[in-house]
Amino acid sequence: MKLVAGNSNRPLAEAISSYLNVPLAKAQVRRFADMEVFVEIQENVRGEDVFVIQSTSFPTNDHLMELLIITDALRRASARRITAVIPYFGYARQDRKPGPRTPISAKLVSNLISHAGVDRVLTLDLHAGQIQGFFDIPTDNLFSAPILARDIKERLDGGNRMVVSPDVGGVVRARALAKRIDAQLAIVDKRRERPGESEVMNIIGDVEGRSCILVDDIVDSGGTLVNAAEALLANGAREVYAYITHGVLSGGAVARIANSKLKELVITDSIMPTEAVKVAHNIRVIGIAQLMGEAIGRTATESSVSSLFD
Repeated sequence: MKLVAGNSNRPLAEAISSYLNVPLAKAQVRRFADMEVFVEIQENVRGEDVFVIQSTSFPTNDHLMELLIITDALRRASARRITAVIPYFGYARQDRKPGPRTPISAKLVSNLISHAGVDRVLTLDLHAGQIQGFFDIPTDNLFSAPILARDIKERLDGGNRMVVSPDVGGVVRARALAKRIDAQLAIVDKRRERPGESEVMNIIGDVEGRSCILVDDIVDSGGTLVNAAEALLANGAREVYAYITHGVLSGGAVARIANSKLKELVITDSIMPTEAVKVAHNIRVIGIAQLMGEAIGRTATESSVSSLFD
């Protein structure tokens, strides 16, 4: 087994390498003067089972091209099998046509990855589960719920917890976490006027005196979380936490979260945290290296990955 890391999240790749006790393969992933991506695999990978660790996070297109070019380099170096380990799958929010003459970019990206020569995909908390079907190769969608549930149980009072979905579309995810921590479920009913903006309408469920836990897969601008937290507190919630898998946190999101009424935002390191995230007083990052490493190890030995979540 070989591990190859792109530039999107080197600390996570090193943590996975440490967990598996497998050193990262020597590889050079750099830019020419005109910013073209150049890749050179600097050790023999012929006949090897290779795992490429690369989130397609900001800058999304650069990191996607790195993944494709690394894959091509490995394919031409006669690697036996190439697995793309994509902790955060960019373009996942474009999984359908929201209007006429719009693309389904998630399908296009899936095609690019498959045609580049990837044999298998390993990812975490896809925005939409049906994206697995966009790939014509085996795709494992891991879940962060066990990690988040363990952290919640260690830090929050068990008898007073309530899991809250920030929108109707996230109810399945929120219900699954609520079941794991034996908590009740509430839903924020919102209306989105335009991309990046949301308006909270009302709360479905009794949150009076509760420690509310907002659960979602992606936090981008942070507007939805901030509005939801304010609505929950206005309806009598004692305090509001947010547990989100992928901390995209674009634009002024970190400042927006820091100045909000959220007690704490907990994200994973599927996307490499920025300095602003690291110093924010109410944002905490938890690691997924053990989860990703265990899944990689089981894939390499042809063992069950789904049993991780039993």
